Amino acid sequence: MKTRRSFLMMFTVAAVAMVLVVGSAIADELLGVITKVDVEAKKLTVTEKGSDKETQVTVNDDTEYVTKKGSSKVDMEKLSKGLERAKEKGAKGIPVKVTHEKGVASKIERVGKKAGN
Repeated sequence: MKTRRSFLMMFTVAAVAMVLVVGSAIADELLGVITKVDVEAKKLTVTEKGSDKETQVTVNDDTEYVTKKGSSKVDMEKLSKGLERAKEKGAKGIPVKVTHEKGVASKIERVGKKAGN
């Protein structure tokens, strides 16, 4: 009787782990450079690494912005000013990795220069 319960418990734990893994795999990752910031519409235009394909991503109040200094909620004004400074220095934009689902960003992670070029 004990082995049957152990098997059922092991099976349940494996099923829960599988659901968690598949759930996190559903979100898409976009590696590229932020080229445009629309503060009013809360949208970013990201040019994918290795191509000229532009993807628009919507930012909401739950979107997290991660840098080397830590993470915080996205401030579209700061992001817009940062993009302007990056372009003034001659860069295409801000190199990022965006985790999104159906075009809505959940996490924007600033990456090194190699990822954006």
